[in-house]
Amino acid sequence: MTSPLDRPLELLTVGRISVDLYAEQIGVRLEEVQTFRKSIGGTATNVAVAASRLGHHTAIFTRLGNDPMGGYVRHALEQTFGVDTSWIQSDPALRTPLAFATMEDPGEPEIIFYREPKGPDMNIEASDIDAQVVRDVPILWFPTSCLSAEPSRSTIHQLLAWRERRTHTILDLDWRAQFWRDPADASAELAQVLPHVTMAIGNRTECQIAVGESDPHRAADALLALGLEAAVVKMGGDGVLVATAGGVREQIAPYPVDVVCGLGAGDAFGGAFCHGLLSGWDLPRCARAGNIAGALVAARLMCADDMPYLEEINAVLS
Repeated sequence: MTSPLDRPLELLTVGRISVDLYAEQIGVRLEEVQTFRKSIGGTATNVAVAASRLGHHTAIFTRLGNDPMGGYVRHALEQTFGVDTSWIQSDPALRTPLAFATMEDPGEPEIIFYREPKGPDMNIEASDIDAQVVRDVPILWFPTSCLSAEPSRSTIHQLLAWRERRTHTILDLDWRAQFWRDPADASAELAQVLPHVTMAIGNRTECQIAVGESDPHRAADALLALGLEAAVVKMGGDGVLVATAGGVREQIAPYPVDVVCGLGAGDAFGGAFCHGLLSGWDLPRCARAGNIAGALVAARLMCADDMPYLEEINAVLS
């Protein structure tokens, strides 16, 4: 059987990576949690894993600590999830980050990050990767958190310069307040980056930070006015709005489930959305697949381990 890794690279994600520890006791405070389940995580990691599970050659550009947890993450990516680790460097000074997730409210789990003094993924350098890979990969995907510290911030600007706004240069608006001193700092950094991407994906809060608009239609208009080809605004229980510079504007209904853990649903959306782009689907169909994938993960405990398979998504799509 041919492995996706035998094909040319299809998706390169950039940024956050960690060892995730999920509370196995649901509906209780951290003080009452007895056991945690270990996996890998981080936005860039989960999107790459999700798309890999759907049959694509994916890779992550990031850094890990040169420690046992870093070894675990690398092994899991290569042996369990089939993700290309060619552009994951080992940082000589920083430890692999940890993220604890507690499920007192399964719909809004609390994440406690251990990234002191910072995560090694914030130390990525442009010299860590081949410029031609960045230029040629069909989809380049990175989250806002990459812009929160140096040298990662400057590295993103270099990648975008190499990329020259090629189609499917995607910014995940992914807002994590823990990474920023103030939302205004994130807004300022996003203002410099948005004119160099072709698509942005985020929820209403993230759109407010990015372009000062939380209304989905006004947010989409503001993003498209910056020259983006498409804007995808997630609206929770109201579904997803897809808008393109070519005039497509469609609200995609949600796929309802009983939520076990809301973590990773957005990343599952991203992986399935990328699968649709790589399959040549129109954007509304990509968003439908993303909604289904996100819902399936929300009905499960884990992120990376529980990303859906293609037959699960197709069963609902069909």
